[in-house]
Amino acid sequence: MANELNAKLKGRDFISLHDFTAAEISYLLEVAEDLKGKQKGGKPHPLLKGKTLGLIFSKSSTRTRVSFEVAMHQLGGNPLFLNERDIQLGRGETIADTARVLSRYLDGIMIRTYSHDDVLQLAEYADIPVINGLTDLLHPCQVLADLLTIKEKKGKLAGLKMAYVGDGNNMAHCLMYGGAKMGMQVVIASPEGYKPNSEVFKLATEDAAENGANIEVCSDPMAAVKGADIIYTDVWASMGQEAEQAKRIKDFQGYQVNQAMVDGADKDVIILHCLPAHRGEEISAEVLDGPHSVIFDEAENRLHAQKAILALLM
Repeated sequence: MANELNAKLKGRDFISLHDFTAAEISYLLEVAEDLKGKQKGGKPHPLLKGKTLGLIFSKSSTRTRVSFEVAMHQLGGNPLFLNERDIQLGRGETIADTARVLSRYLDGIMIRTYSHDDVLQLAEYADIPVINGLTDLLHPCQVLADLLTIKEKKGKLAGLKMAYVGDGNNMAHCLMYGGAKMGMQVVIASPEGYKPNSEVFKLATEDAAENGANIEVCSDPMAAVKGADIIYTDVWASMGQEAEQAKRIKDFQGYQVNQAMVDGADKDVIILHCLPAHRGEEISAEVLDGPHSVIFDEAENRLHAQKAILALLM
């Protein structure tokens, strides 16, 4: 089975969890666990020796850059950081031409940008794996790390209830896909005007039906967290939405993940946040630093989950 999955994943793009089967995602998580064990045990694992990953950043990030660069070093390969000033992606040169050229130099591309269509176009014309490090629509690398963290803390994924409280953004979208694939109950609680993308919800609901999962969207955060095994939140104003900050703080009143919300969930609930966090806005400092929080374990798992993606795809 492992050999079959290795063959199926080799050379693939990693753009959306919707594109992968439950078995493929489970295998990615198994490989992530194995590579984490090797790293913690001091066992070298240079699976990508001699290979180079291009890292294209239109959006800056602490975790994405550091985790991917360290991942490539630990796998024996070389990361090459490229920001907007280094290349003319979609400006001085078409995305298609950039993809064709980079395919001659690199073994894989990770891109973190605004437009999801740019990533799709890059993948269409590249002959090497393209990894979505974040777009305004999706953040699949983060959710693979989230699933790894939940599995570590809870021992399973299927049958667990995950409540996401906040903006129906790229995180909400990917959590719906990931939860649907892995047989979870996912409830998204967002205020009116901030609900998840309807097409993503439709596809996630179809995925859920195939995998014994359930996806819901509501406006009541306390109802969403009732009995939840996991509570997840994200900033109310993402990168590029800073001008909306004041309005969003007003619109999201009542959506802060605080102690009252934790008390309404399962007694062993774990708290997740993709970071960076705005303490006192979408999450209270008391909860972020409290006994239910596994947020910094989750951040570490970006490294291990992404190593699995790189090792299997490249």
